[in-house]
Parts: sequence; C-alpha cells; structure tokens
Amino acid sequence: MNETLKKVLQYFILPVAIIALAWAWWSGIQKPVNFDKEKEARSQVAIQRLKDIRDLQVAYKSANGKFASTLDSLILFYNTGKLDVVLQVGSKDDSLAVVKTDAIKKDLKNKNRKITDAEIQQNLYDRYLKGERVIATVKTQVNVKDTLFNNRENFVVDSIKYIPFSGKQEVEMESIVKKVSGVDVPLFEARMPYKALLNGMDRQLIINLIDERVNSFNQYEGLMVGSVNNPNNNAGNWE
Repeated sequence: MNETLKKVLQYFILPVAIIALAWAWWSGIQKPVNFDKEKEARSQVAIQRLKDIRDLQVAYKSANGKFASTLDSLILFYNTGKLDVVLQVGSKDDSLAVVKTDAIKKDLKNKNRKITDAEIQQNLYDRYLKGERVIATVKTQVNVKDTLFNNRENFVVDSIKYIPFSGKQEVEMESIVKKVSGVDVPLFEARMPYKALLNGMDRQLIINLIDERVNSFNQYEGLMVGSVNNPNNNAGNWE
C-alpha cells in the first residue's frame, strides 16, 4: 500500500467510518427513546378523548338508563340532549325557614290530599322566587352542552369519533346490558388500538409493543375505557 493511500485511509476514510458507526450506535439507542416519548405524547391526547367519551356516556346513561351504542348517538346527545338537575334553595339551618316550610306543606296537604310531593316542592320554590323564607328542592332540566365541557374553550364534540393521529380512523365502541349477580347492568367500552394511534411511527417498535402487551401481560393492545366483559366502574386501562 503506497503512502498516499495510507494517508487517505488514516485521515479521511477511517474517521468518517468511526463517525458513521458512532451515529448508527447513537441512533439505535435513541430510536426507542424517541418512540416512547412520542407514544406518551399521543397517549395523553387519546386518554383525554376517552375520558370525554366516558363523561358523555355517564351523562347519557343518567338520562336514558343505558349507555349509547354509537358515537353518533353521543354526539347527538351532546348537541340536543338535556339532563335533570336537582336544585335546592333555602337552608335547613334556618329554623324560621324550616318552621314556615313545614306549615306550608301541612296547609297544602289539608287543602288537597292528592297533591304530590313534586307539586308541593314546586309551590315552595315559587314562593322562594317571590322572596319568601322557605326551603325547596326541585328538579329542573339543563342542556347537556351547557353543562359538560363548557370550561373547555377548544372542545369540539365531533372529534370524539376519531382516534387521534390515525388519519380519522374511528374509535371502536360498543355497549351492552349484562346480567351481573342476577341484575341487569349497562356496560360500555371504547377502544383505541395502538396500530391506529401510533400511525406513521416505527412499524417494528409498534409490533414489539403490541406483542409485549398481548402475549407477555395479557392486556389490550392499546388504550381502552370501560369493559363489556368485566365490569370495572368505567375505568381506563391507563388508570
């Protein structure tokens, strides 16, 4: 080997090769680190969306006695539905209000024995609005969209239908009524598989993640809230 070639190898090719190897080693270490960071960032967005679905489902069940079977039903409920709200006025610590309230109830019953408790409470509430010192508990209705998420400035209900970062793949959701200890129990679950949530990220690392969750830990291959198989009080699998 002539002297010129030795110098080329020593001063140019070998340093470049060393740098390339070092970069490959560093990239190999950083790839899973960066993958985990991006997975965590996407998961936080997805978890918030699943929490929103859960909040809407709980509200839907309180109004309808069961969970919604489709996300379109939840969106419609948010836009047009109403919720019952119990409103209490007056204070039970106010002895004069207690005495007056009891007297009014007795008087109303004496005048009309068929009067219902709801009608009595409405009468008391009307008196309260006129300034009388009474206690009343009445049920009223409010719009769902005026109650849920009204502190979320950028909340868009239509977005709950889609898995974030997936290119508009839809959230997987189902609901059933299941016998639990002889009692009919409404159940629902909403799922976001990692293959959709992590769309566009390193394919092999996604495969490894799913394999680990399913085969090593017997867990769902993504994020999920609620369960139609095992009642869990609507918990999320990240909790």
